[in-house]
Amino acid sequence: MFSKYLFIILCLIPGLGIILALIGFVTYIVIMQSIGLNNLFGEDEFTFKFWEKIFAKKSYNRSVRYSLYIGTFSTIFSILLAYPIALWLRKPFRGSLLISSILKAPLLVHGLVAAFLFLNVIEYHGLVNQLLQYLNFTDQPIRMRNDRNAFGVLFLQTWKNMPFALLLLAGALQSISDDTLDAARDLGASIYRRFIDIIIPLTISAMTAAAIIIFIGAFADFTFQKIAGPRNTFSLSQLMVEYRGRMKWNEAATVGVTLIVLSFFGAVFVVFIINKLFKYPGWFSPVKMKNIQSIIGGKK
Repeated sequence: MFSKYLFIILCLIPGLGIILALIGFVTYIVIMQSIGLNNLFGEDEFTFKFWEKIFAKKSYNRSVRYSLYIGTFSTIFSILLAYPIALWLRKPFRGSLLISSILKAPLLVHGLVAAFLFLNVIEYHGLVNQLLQYLNFTDQPIRMRNDRNAFGVLFLQTWKNMPFALLLLAGALQSISDDTLDAARDLGASIYRRFIDIIIPLTISAMTAAAIIIFIGAFADFTFQKIAGPRNTFSLSQLMVEYRGRMKWNEAATVGVTLIVLSFFGAVFVVFIINKLFKYPGWFSPVKMKNIQSIIGGKK
């Protein structure tokens, strides 16, 4: 048994081992610099003064709240939008392949390109303002760029990440047999109960994976925030780049460690919330599961 696990580890080392080593090395350097060690300039000195200084800054605390806001709501919107589309495309129909391809197209568009395209649409003299004026909804253009509530960033994050969630959820939904859903319908389950108590529990792994990846990506994003985000608030990634540009490497390291720690605990919290909400469905009990299995067996 030990030799089997050793063989698996040896097979993973050439690929996964190098990745983990590089990530571990970078993480180590960032953590050390945040406490005054491994400095690029000056003498090394073990100290927490950089953390004390960064915690006292309102800009840092505001950046933490803002990044959590973007990461959380981008995840929620992406998954809420992807679920009904995945259910709609679960069974193939004429044109479903084309629709699915179009919806997944944002995966092929670079974030920088998407942000500039978005700005061209919502600019002061952009397409949206021209349309609103043409329809007589407004007398003059509305300033929608870099809004204070970051609605533009949330739109871009949802537009970019929803196809990824759709990709994972569609595969999980297509793996659910029609017999299971038909048996639940025969037992009196409504559409709502079938979705809550059968579909979600059977796709919870895909939903969790999508939520974790989307949260981490949106939480640490730089491109969308830099181009379309509000000018009165920095994201954590922006704040880190700002400190680096001013050659304040230790402060930049503290922000980098914050990104790493909050990304990790944010992912753990996402898993906890999803499992807490959907682990114990009310209708999908073991007794009724046996009834469903017996009905499926009878049909076969």
